[in-house]
Amino acid sequence: MAKYRILSIDGGGIRGIIPAIFLQRLNDHPALEGWLDAVDLIAGTSTGGLIALGIAAGIDLAKIRELYETKGEEIFDDSWVDDLFDLGKVIGADYDNKNLRRELKRLLGNTALKQLKKKVLITAFDLDNGSKDPNKRSWKPKLFHNLPNRESDGEQLAYKVGMYTSAAPTYFPPEDGYIDGGVYAPNPSMCALAQSRDSRLKKPKSLSDIVLFSIGTGTSLTYIKLKKPDWGYAQWVKPLIGIWLDGVAGIADFQCKQLLMDRYYRLAPTFPPGTNIPMDGVKKVPYMIEFASKYKLHKAIQWIKRQWL
Repeated sequence: MAKYRILSIDGGGIRGIIPAIFLQRLNDHPALEGWLDAVDLIAGTSTGGLIALGIAAGIDLAKIRELYETKGEEIFDDSWVDDLFDLGKVIGADYDNKNLRRELKRLLGNTALKQLKKKVLITAFDLDNGSKDPNKRSWKPKLFHNLPNRESDGEQLAYKVGMYTSAAPTYFPPEDGYIDGGVYAPNPSMCALAQSRDSRLKKPKSLSDIVLFSIGTGTSLTYIKLKKPDWGYAQWVKPLIGIWLDGVAGIADFQCKQLLMDRYYRLAPTFPPGTNIPMDGVKKVPYMIEFASKYKLHKAIQWIKRQWL
């Protein structure tokens, strides 16, 4: 049986440093030599999309990790001037995306998706499909990929796709009419599984051939104590972001587990009670480095040895 190996990486903003460190540790493990080189498709949403593009471009994991450690504060730089023009974040995105664009161009240059060394699937959301037919013009999910079919986005520049997938609503402004794919797939595992079986591919993959390793960016234990919160727009907007991210990610995990069973593994750490790390929590980077460096990976290592290699 020919295995088709999928690596999927969640969204989560600055928390992307956690899967970056996990991947580094797994890659350095003597029993897992060459495991990452064997991947056939790397799927990513938002920060996970940036890691996916970096790996597919052949960029060393240490450099990808460095993006979070040394450039996080610049990327999530909220100046008082920006707040002034945004009326204190009421009418504008929290952050300008110029620093993120600069760093992605530095890492990925003008490499097109078709020039990447690995196949990728990157989620985004198109705010306007631009159809000339008024009956078809609407917003829609978009999966950028370089897989071999007529729908391939091989001509797209990798850094631009990185900008699209990481344009998280309220955090960054849209880029060319695209926003973060996390609005429908914070965990892109199910998207990758479905895409690998697309009948439009030259060789759709059989479900029995697929092994899928999914990595999360860390979950905070969150709940709403009120039994009947009589809230409106202002009170619900921030909780709703967390609800949709955690809820949709959990459903994708359940679906993949039911379809692939032992050929699916999810490495998704949960932070200790009382620890909440938002997507722009750059001050928590030292904590996340320590957390990810000490987190036990023995079950993931065993699964990779048994199912992946």
